[in-house]
Amino acid sequence: MRHVVLFHSVYGLRPAVRAAADRLRAAGHQVSTPDLYGVPATDSVEDGFALLDKIGHEVVLDRARAALRDLPPETVLAGFSMGAGVAGALLAERPAAAGLLLLHGTGGAPDAVRPGLPVQLHLADPDPYDAPDEVDEWQHAMTDAGAELTVFGYPGVGHLFTDPNLAEYSPAAAASAWPRVLAFLAAR
Repeated sequence: MRHVVLFHSVYGLRPAVRAAADRLRAAGHQVSTPDLYGVPATDSVEDGFALLDKIGHEVVLDRARAALRDLPPETVLAGFSMGAGVAGALLAERPAAAGLLLLHGTGGAPDAVRPGLPVQLHLADPDPYDAPDEVDEWQHAMTDAGAELTVFGYPGVGHLFTDPNLAEYSPAAAASAWPRVLAFLAAR
C-alpha cells in the first residue's frame, strides 16, 4: 500500500481524476486528489489555460505543497498533464518520494532525481504538448541523473487518452495504461 498524491490537469479536478483515484484506492492505496484551482473544472483546454493564468502557477504550486504537508515523505508524486509537471516540480522538495508517476506529460528536473528513483511516464506518441525531441532529451537527462525510468508511448492517441469524458479518450490505451500504473505502485 502506498500514499499517492494525484494532481489534476489544466482542466481542473475532473471526474476522470476522481475515478483514477478510486481505481488506485481499490488496489489498496491511499490517494489524495487536491483541487489546485479551488473552483469547478473547465470544459475546454483553452478555458483551463485561462484559469491557470488567472490563478497563477505559483498559487497552484503553493496549493500542491499544502496538500503534501501532512502526507508521509515517501508519498508517490503523480499527476495528469499539467499535474505531472506539478508533481515533477515538487520532487526537489520531496527527496524521499517513493516514485514519480507521470500521466500525459513529463515532469521533474534531473537535478532533483536521487539515484534509483522510480519514474514511470505514460504519453501519447506523438503528444501535442511534449515534442519527441524534448521527450528524448528529458529521458536521457533523467536516466543520466540515476532515475529508474520506464516510458510507455501510446501511438495514435490524444493527449489525455485516459479521460473517458474527452473526445481524445482511447479505451484500448487506457486499458493498457492502468495495469502498468498499478504494477508501478505495487512495486514501491
